[in-house]
Amino acid sequence: MDENGPGAGPSPEGADPKTGDAVPGQGLSDHTQKRIGLHLRAMYDTIVQQPVPDRFRDLIAQLDASTGKSDPQD
Repeated sequence: MDENGPGAGPSPEGADPKTGDAVPGQGLSDHTQKRIGLHLRAMYDTIVQQPVPDRFRDLIAQLDASTGKSDPQD
């Protein structure tokens, strides 16, 4: 068993071993990184569910149509 007590494992690199908080200049703790990741995933999921704007669809259609008609010039 670990000397720090039950359930106490090694602290993430750059984190205070007692609190798990990031030590200044040492990066983010595992807990903080996980929370940021969860929030980013939630925001990304809502954006992905939104429909593609009509203007973007039109631009993509124009690009698709023009790629088959002529070669790009250098």
